Amino acid sequence: MTDILRSERAAEDLAAEHGVGDPFAAAIRAVRMAMIVTDAHQPDNPIIFANDAFLDLTGYSRDEVIGRNCRFLQGPGTDPAMVTRLRRAVADGEDLTIDILNYRKDGTTFWNALSLSPVRGASGGIDYFFGSQLDISDKKQVEFELGDARSRLEAAVEARTADLTQALQQKTALLHEVDHRVKNNLQLISSLLLLQNRRVTDPAVKNSLRGMLERVSAIATVHRRLFQSDDVERFDVSAFVRDLVNDMMGAARREDIKVRLDLERVDIAASKAAPLALVISELFSNALRHAFPPEAMNGRQGEIFVGIARQNGDFRIEITDDGVGQESSASSGGFGLTIVQLLCQQLKARTETTPADPGTRVVVHLPVNGVHH
Repeated sequence: MTDILRSERAAEDLAAEHGVGDPFAAAIRAVRMAMIVTDAHQPDNPIIFANDAFLDLTGYSRDEVIGRNCRFLQGPGTDPAMVTRLRRAVADGEDLTIDILNYRKDGTTFWNALSLSPVRGASGGIDYFFGSQLDISDKKQVEFELGDARSRLEAAVEARTADLTQALQQKTALLHEVDHRVKNNLQLISSLLLLQNRRVTDPAVKNSLRGMLERVSAIATVHRRLFQSDDVERFDVSAFVRDLVNDMMGAARREDIKVRLDLERVDIAASKAAPLALVISELFSNALRHAFPPEAMNGRQGEIFVGIARQNGDFRIEITDDGVGQESSASSGGFGLTIVQLLCQQLKARTETTPADPGTRVVVHLPVNGVHH
């Protein structure tokens, strides 16, 4: 009882020190927000004043509150980190605002928006701590529900992403396997054509078989690049051209012909890879075979230029030689030119053949539609 009387006197002294007297104390008692005052000079910083709103919030009587440290509001669910912050603020004499889980007398919980402020005397030392409490349980419940909903949504998105990723990996693995088998079959066909070419003696037949072998080889190169790529839905035309040129120049063994490349990166849909590859292969082969007959070279160096660039909404593929001029795949009776025309119709592309003075220039205009740059 002595402690309670001392605490009441301290509260009255606090009001008097702030020059407000009883009206100040009456205002704190009547306000609807829960408020307490603790005595910083007494051991364990006990509560010396609690208004009715605080008693209503916590369920305790005034006799059960006065003289106690406010840690009695804590319980097993109270976050230790928040308790540590509260103790540090008191020890350092700092203002603090936190949300902390507290317990009523009957054991039920409430979320307390606690604001703590030190009250300093004339000497500058801390005499009291003033604390206000606000029940924000409803707000916290909404936050938790939103957090749970967000967590469920994130989990669902993560699970769906994992399913899609797995499905894509399975699709990619399947396409790789298909391409791998097609490539093996094309290699088998190439071997059969090569074997047949070695056995025939008719120059026209040998020339036709060689042309077919080049076409099969071009398609095999397409499937090899698709098989090696991480993205089996797109095809890098420029990378294919480099492979094609290396293969065909190696097979031709023409040291008197050099190739100059100017290749911009062009990715097309995999479904267009084979027909476009055949077009480029046919045009390059035509230049290599017919633009530079050995008897007409007279020791000079010939050049074939292959360029790929974007122009006026299309992709421009150019194959130009500085040779003696070409016939339209005359070695196969125009069959090569027919292949190019049919494949360009399939690709919705158009070709232009003009003199290059000297030589011949062939340009293929491929629509950007369906092409990834």
